[in-house]
This record gives sequence, structure tokens and C-alpha cells, in this order.
Amino acid sequence: MALRPQIRRPTLLAAALTLVAALSASPARADRCEDTAKELKNQIDGLKISMNTGNMVYLTHPAAKELSLGCRGRNYSIELYAKTDRKPKPEFFALVASAGAIIFTIPKPDVMTGSSRCIKRMGLLRGDKVSMRFRRLNMECTRTKTEASIVVTRGKDE
Repeated sequence: MALRPQIRRPTLLAAALTLVAALSASPARADRCEDTAKELKNQIDGLKISMNTGNMVYLTHPAAKELSLGCRGRNYSIELYAKTDRKPKPEFFALVASAGAIIFTIPKPDVMTGSSRCIKRMGLLRGDKVSMRFRRLNMECTRTKTEASIVVTRGKDE
């Protein structure tokens, strides 16, 4: 009978340590999205975090009418959405390039080139919706009579 308490103590200690490690080890998935948004805010002048709703973080910046960061969709791991006037200004392209470089960890000139190509391809010949792939990024540009927008994503498998 004296052996039973000795066997239980190490087992209970191991179970308690396992429980503590499990509760403190892994952060939630939304934290990664929030961390990316905070990094964007710290590195891009004029960018503010306006609202966080689950998998979407809405951002504001003077160069864009709408700006958001989406995390973990069905076909993508992370998404950048930006909307501006029909004829985007250089500040808009600089914003998309800066944000894309931080989010997707690729050089800023590559994101600048891809986003400007996507938006400039829209017109009479290709229409008001253009999808393209540039440097392992999927870009989809659309425009209406008053606005132009770009969605930059990277697939889950990349």
C-alpha cells in the first residue's frame, strides 16, 4: 500500500506540467493577423487600425478609400485589399507596395511592379476585371466608373 502514493505523485506532476504547457504554448490564429496589422501600422506612416473582426482587420490610410487585411480564407493564407479612385495616384501604389512587402515578405519593387501592371492593364482591350500572377502572388484588379481596387493574395500551398 505504501507504493501507490509514490506512483501517483510523479504521474500527477507530469499531468499538471503537461496541462500548463498546453495552455500557455500556442497563441490563437487571429493573433498572427493582429501582429501583421500592428507591424504594418508601425512601419507605414499614416496607417491606422480601425476595426478587427475575426479574420479581417480593417485599416485606414489617406492614400486609399478602403484598406483591409484578410487572414486565412478557403484558397489563400493571407490577403491584402485596397481601393482608391479610378485613376490611382503614386501614393496608392507606394502604399500597396509597402504593405505587400511586409505581409508577403518579398521585395517592395516587385509588389510595386505587379500592382501597377495589374491596374494599368484594365481598359478597352482587357475589360474592367484583370487577374494575373506575379512573383508567386495572385492579383485581381477591378474598376467601376469611379473606383479601382486590387486584391493581392498568396495561395495556401506557397
